[in-house]
Amino acid sequence: MNIALETRARRATAMKSYAVLSALKRDIMLGDLGPGQTLTELELAGRFACSQGTIREALLQLQDEGLVVRQGHRGTVVSACTEVEAVELFRIRRSIEGRGIRRAVAGRSRTLVADLRMLAEAMETAAEAGDELELASLDRDFHRRLFADAELPALDTILHRCLVHNHRFKISRSTTAERDLRQTARRHAPIVAAVEAGDAEAAARALDHHIVTIVDFGPAVFPEMGA
Repeated sequence: MNIALETRARRATAMKSYAVLSALKRDIMLGDLGPGQTLTELELAGRFACSQGTIREALLQLQDEGLVVRQGHRGTVVSACTEVEAVELFRIRRSIEGRGIRRAVAGRSRTLVADLRMLAEAMETAAEAGDELELASLDRDFHRRLFADAELPALDTILHRCLVHNHRFKISRSTTAERDLRQTARRHAPIVAAVEAGDAEAAARALDHHIVTIVDFGPAVFPEMGA
């Protein structure tokens, strides 16, 4: 096989792996694949008409995001989505982002505000289309773009996992009728405004309110909310 054919083959494999990853992630996030459900490489390879190696690659990525648990020869299962774990992840996220946004505003890049506005507009478009999964993906991109200017790259992977599970938990605890996607998209506006104004403390307050009101855990979890 010549170099051009090898390159095409690698691209095709990468595209297939991404398609499999996206489909499985969507099913888990929406609850179509529930906690504890077993995922076998052979069955999934048949479903997606691909090799078990491609499936394995997708499952490893899902494991990195905490959406599945691989158990060696016993197979792979969809991870749990409990309130106890969700609370801890919200607390971790609040701590990481709260410190990060102050650093980001203080040393923001020239493209930060424009990037945040672009992502906020894309979220509005996804909300108008009723695409909750795309909205959630763009939401994660928004928060990670903001955090990137904090220059704390080792924490980005942790933040990403928190964001993924925040969205999974929120979706799992609400019905379609209860989800106002437009409101979710517009909740980012105060953050953008404060960052654009260069007001680190206002940005931190806006972000904190944004995080603690995503899911109503109450003052028992975030006592400052009752202050």
